[in-house]
Amino acid sequence: MTKEPDHYYINKTLNGDTNAFSYLVKKYENMVFTIALKMMHSREEAEDVAQEAFIKSFKSLKKFKGDAKFSTWLYRISYNHCLDKIKEKKRFVHPENIDDFHFNESDFKTDILSKIEEEERKTVIAKALKKLNNEEQLIMTLYYFEEQSIKEIGQVIGINPNNVKIKLYRSRNKLLSLLKHSVEILK
Repeated sequence: MTKEPDHYYINKTLNGDTNAFSYLVKKYENMVFTIALKMMHSREEAEDVAQEAFIKSFKSLKKFKGDAKFSTWLYRISYNHCLDKIKEKKRFVHPENIDDFHFNESDFKTDILSKIEEEERKTVIAKALKKLNNEEQLIMTLYYFEEQSIKEIGQVIGINPNNVKIKLYRSRNKLLSLLKHSVEILK
């Protein structure tokens, strides 16, 4: 299969070529798994939820109108499916593995982070991110790691773009405060 735009594979799938959907799965599997892992707290549960989210999106593909990007629509399905699974288990979940992420420091004061050794930096950031609530972690992940726009994040989470900006601003400040506290402890 060649690398055509998403709508090409969507149309092929809707016209009966179910193998065309495998391209979309391959393209977005890491993104969906990242959301699931952040929300489900377990690698096994995240794998199950991610797979179920793809099945849901396949079955609902004819409902995709193209108003937003396919990735945003898929994020939304994944996010909502995770919420449903969390509600089913009736438990509050903290995301667990963010050690694999490479943090983009450009928006944070580098003089604070420069005090932390390179090896310790990743650990300190991971611990600080874990102290954010699920929504804050998800917003930070979508914005910094998945490079989603404010509008797309709003569509995924179901809030307006202005609220996303406010939550992103507050999450950054909260993370910066946590990082400052970590640096002070290290002194």
